Amino acid sequence: MKKSFLILAFAGFLLIGLSEIQAQTTQPKLNQVELAKQFLGNWRFDFAKDTVLYMNIEPFGTGFSIYFKTEVKNTTISEGKELYGYNSKLDKFVAASLLKGNDIALYALWFKSNTKYIGVPLSDVSNPDKAASKFEGEIISKDEVLQKDLSNGKIVLIEDFKRIK
Repeated sequence: MKKSFLILAFAGFLLIGLSEIQAQTTQPKLNQVELAKQFLGNWRFDFAKDTVLYMNIEPFGTGFSIYFKTEVKNTTISEGKELYGYNSKLDKFVAASLLKGNDIALYALWFKSNTKYIGVPLSDVSNPDKAASKFEGEIISKDEVLQKDLSNGKIVLIEDFKRIK
């Protein structure tokens, strides 16, 4: 009796397990390069009354380049460049960011869905959930991108980028 019950129980677990395995679907791989094309163009983010961040994003190889500057009352107070290149082994973009007067910063960026993306320091690419600083964004429409900058899991800045036409 005990053996029969164990065999039936084991068979039941197998059947349940098989139905779970069959119910799983594989996610199609996202085309990171195509998704990044949504960023191309000119953008602005209004920090405060007279403070604006401008970005010009252009295609470059399998990635894109960014020139950005921050202006206060039409006077440039900071500017920099970034170069994002797709890395097929990581299936992510690797970026070098250089703000005038600062050291270079290296990042990884990738899309988690057709509209949501994440960016972390390159040193945290293998474990993005543990990254002390990161950014998460969502493409709201072809003319708006909402990005949250996080530090130790807390939002420190929300950027609402609008496309400049």
